[in-house]
Amino acid sequence: MVSIETYESKYKSQWDSFIDVSKNATFLFKRDFMDYHSSRFQDSSFLIFKDLELVALFPANIEAKNLYSHKGLTYGGLVVKENIKLNDFLDIFKSLLEFCNKNSFKKLFIKEIPSIYNSNFSNELDYLSFITNSNIYRKDIISVIELNKKIKISKDRVQGYKRGVKNNLKIVETDNFKEFWNKILKPTLSKKHSVSPVHSLDEIEQLKSNFGKNIRQFNVYRKDNIVAGTTIFQTKNVVHVQYIGSNNDKNILGSLDFLFYNLINDTFSDYKFFDFGTSNEKEGRKINSGLLYWKEGFGARSISQNFYEINTADFQKLNNLMI
Repeated sequence: MVSIETYESKYKSQWDSFIDVSKNATFLFKRDFMDYHSSRFQDSSFLIFKDLELVALFPANIEAKNLYSHKGLTYGGLVVKENIKLNDFLDIFKSLLEFCNKNSFKKLFIKEIPSIYNSNFSNELDYLSFITNSNIYRKDIISVIELNKKIKISKDRVQGYKRGVKNNLKIVETDNFKEFWNKILKPTLSKKHSVSPVHSLDEIEQLKSNFGKNIRQFNVYRKDNIVAGTTIFQTKNVVHVQYIGSNNDKNILGSLDFLFYNLINDTFSDYKFFDFGTSNEKEGRKINSGLLYWKEGFGARSISQNFYEINTADFQKLNNLMI
């Protein structure tokens, strides 16, 4: 029998321990990460039990009587163990939809975790969304390098790297985010996009203190002046570029090409995937061609991330699926 409990702080240890043994979760699903922005979202995460055993988690928040796989996270979905079978996933997912429907959530929105983050095959949700006639309301393209099968870096990127060498640029890993945030990242995002970083300086510093091995900062200097940098979120198999920024001289100095040439070919060369993130704009309907060109110059190629809209009443369509 499947039962569902709404997350409370008393479940924190049990929640975090389950994340550690799941096949489709990262440190972003740990409660110390999810709760840093608790004031912005009405958390309504669920723990799903079968015969009193914890078998799944669903990180989520409520918005306008709908349930979202947590909007404060880059990805989400139904978190399950490594050895789960399709029939068990079906039972859990159906129970989740039925529970949501009975609790007046009309729709469930899920932004799936990209496949590169999974430790085993994990396409159950994709199939069951087909059975429930779910709507893919958004699809993003993510640029990824498979590091043990690297594609040759383009001449443009190599030339940029060589300019960095010629200009005596230096890369420094640091635990201090203040210089990059205040001198590079915030001014760049404000000027180009009229936005601020998703994480404030205080928030990224707090996350670093909680997840020191997973969050890393690399700055580029010329004559002791910061000229570029990147914030990296590092998981078991994937290096994800969370933030990139540079001053106006990036093309002259080759600062970003120099930085990422070194990160890809040296610092993180033993990892499985290097994830540059998306180049999409306007809810996936447009692609920033210049940004995509730059990423593909390093050998990145595209995978997709689906965003599902599911009517919770359609749990009934999962009845009698198995024959």
